[in-house]
Amino acid sequence: MTNLLSLERITKAYPGVLANDAVDFAVERGEIHALLGENGAGKSTLMKVLSGLTKPDSGQIVWKGDEIAITSPQASKALGIGMVHQHFALFDGMSVGENIALGLGSQLDATQRDRIIEMSEKYGLPLDPDALVFTLSAGEKQRIEIVRALLGEPELLILDEPTSVLTPQEADALFATLRLLKEEGRGLVFISHKLNEVRALCERATILRGGKVVATCVPAGKTAEEIAEMMIGTRPVPAAKGAQNLGETTLSVRDLVTSDISIPHLAVRQGEIVGVAGVAGNGQEALYAYLAGEELAPSASAVRLNGVDAGRFGPSERRALGAAFVPEERLGHAAVPDFSLIDNTLLSNLGTDGFQKRGLINWRVVREHAVEVCDGYDVRHAGVTGRAGSLSGGNLQKFIVGRELIKHPEVLIVNQPTWGVDMGSATNIRDQLKALAESGSAVLVISQDLDELFDLADTLCVLNHGHLSESRETREWTAETLGVAMTGNAQGQAAA
Repeated sequence: MTNLLSLERITKAYPGVLANDAVDFAVERGEIHALLGENGAGKSTLMKVLSGLTKPDSGQIVWKGDEIAITSPQASKALGIGMVHQHFALFDGMSVGENIALGLGSQLDATQRDRIIEMSEKYGLPLDPDALVFTLSAGEKQRIEIVRALLGEPELLILDEPTSVLTPQEADALFATLRLLKEEGRGLVFISHKLNEVRALCERATILRGGKVVATCVPAGKTAEEIAEMMIGTRPVPAAKGAQNLGETTLSVRDLVTSDISIPHLAVRQGEIVGVAGVAGNGQEALYAYLAGEELAPSASAVRLNGVDAGRFGPSERRALGAAFVPEERLGHAAVPDFSLIDNTLLSNLGTDGFQKRGLINWRVVREHAVEVCDGYDVRHAGVTGRAGSLSGGNLQKFIVGRELIKHPEVLIVNQPTWGVDMGSATNIRDQLKALAESGSAVLVISQDLDELFDLADTLCVLNHGHLSESRETREWTAETLGVAMTGNAQGQAAA
């Protein structure tokens, strides 16, 4: 096979950060090539160079044997390069079909609409072209990005964390698609922190650390732990869960029934982690919104926090009762992209003791808090005065989770806690969630990552078409019985 693409000694620096340091990377025709590295290793920057979003400071791009310059995303697409970005490039107020047509530079007509439906059904990524994007979950938005890229019929397809919000069943369907594209002679770049997926899917892997290539390997010939050690320089070891010391129920939901959610009963006790499993688009966003106070419950008693009827309280009032919240969507929901890390630290701490004095914001305290979060959660950044949107997706996720965990809330509600985070950082976040529960806090984790739920949760329940099942102890579930409950049987069948 011959190289479809070669990147030779690509270097790109930003103020205070050498993102790519003389990186060599090549993809052959008919190959699925993994690009691996911890958060901030330089993967996304390298792909931005290839997709025309960033100009390298030095180095060469060779496409089909010819040296080229990629000056814009349009030029990249014209060459036959498609990319599915980790952060969605979608207009929330437009429909699915309008977003796809806009990205392809065409109009949404009946023919285009039929192509969208055909493509999404063919590859097991169902989409409604008429649905408005702002009503969709992160998983459904990811489907839009993938289908839009495939409709462009790329010769080289780059996928940046494509399975981070997909269920195992959806991921399997995507892998079948990628293998078909490979057989057609296309090249694929697969960026992921899910190393077992990399081992099953990719022929080769290039590993970055600190902006440099530190290793190449055949993933199938390595264990996930060995690959992780090459990525981060050490082998992550998850902390064992401590013995439960359960206390009072501090978060409870009863008879919360609306047009988009049905929760007969949900309770989380002090010292307990309750996991909520579900396929993307089955009501996770609605569940989070009602628990966080972004949507008000029909009655005050539908949601209780620390013994207080809080169903009609907003997020700030619920925070004052000892709760903290981590939403699924990083940019625009959990953080304002154009705000600094200092400003974003303040967003969920307004009114908190120490942050304000006589009605004035104590910016010294806010800055110190932002630094403490970044140091404690290994957030790679060029300075806390820098924009949140300048961070890699994984580093921004670490910042957002750390911002809430560092307050030691009595109740924590977190939606997709390790989305797009490398193995070492994911291990750290999960360890911190376990430690929070062991200290006596009540923790509710909404996740599509079954391995994560089995690692974290003491009890598990399933969200299916907006209906939340009864909780059962995690040891009563297997991946198979949980998968059945997620995909069709809301009550599930516990393992014997």
